[in-house]
Amino acid sequence: MSELAVRHWRSAARTDTGKVRARNEDAFLALPEQGLWVVADGMGGHQNGALASRLIVEQLAEPSAGDLQQRLNELRKRLHVLNRRLGQELTVTAARPDPVIGSTVVALLIEGDRAACVWAGDSRCYLWRGARLYQLSRDHSLLQQLIDEQGLAPQEAARHPAAHALTRAIGASEELKLEILELELLPGDAFLLCSDGLYQGLSADDLSAALSLPSPQLTLNRLFQQALDGPARDNLSAVVIRQ
Repeated sequence: MSELAVRHWRSAARTDTGKVRARNEDAFLALPEQGLWVVADGMGGHQNGALASRLIVEQLAEPSAGDLQQRLNELRKRLHVLNRRLGQELTVTAARPDPVIGSTVVALLIEGDRAACVWAGDSRCYLWRGARLYQLSRDHSLLQQLIDEQGLAPQEAARHPAAHALTRAIGASEELKLEILELELLPGDAFLLCSDGLYQGLSADDLSAALSLPSPQLTLNRLFQQALDGPARDNLSAVVIRQ
């Protein structure tokens, strides 16, 4: 990978258990030198969820060569392999009352003037561009499905008892369906990857105000201060990336 591809990108990352959970099942990866950032939010009980998110980060941390398309293909391949491992080997051999081992994932790849966002589940990728906030990822959750397929208003869909159930995740089903969005980068772009524990406690205006700050660390500090001032019932994780 050329130095030019990633040298202008800075990032800051943080995770926190929050105020209610006993353990942190989130994991993150911030490798600006490789142009790769990841957030994973584990599920399936404390040990299982933490294991799943950690395995995702470990698998994706291994360097991959080539252009954006080659690196994207390698990332997808690794997630598919891990999906089979979590869904079959670990679940079958896990002698636990709850055998589910899975995790959401959202990853951002940058190469030159191109980026690719890859995700499964409800961890999100936001883009801050031209003083406007864009949610690049679309949640793979029952809540989003009710909005899309039945035309329910978000407030109405949120009243469903299983609204936050995931419809896609690593390890959740035999066939993994990743969603991918590629885009051209512009000067001044900034990105936020985060777990649902962070964005559920913050408004779009909160996210926008934080991303308008001049450095990734300042943005991260603002986001966590606001989130931890609230209920913070879930684990919180975020990675901020900007030029």
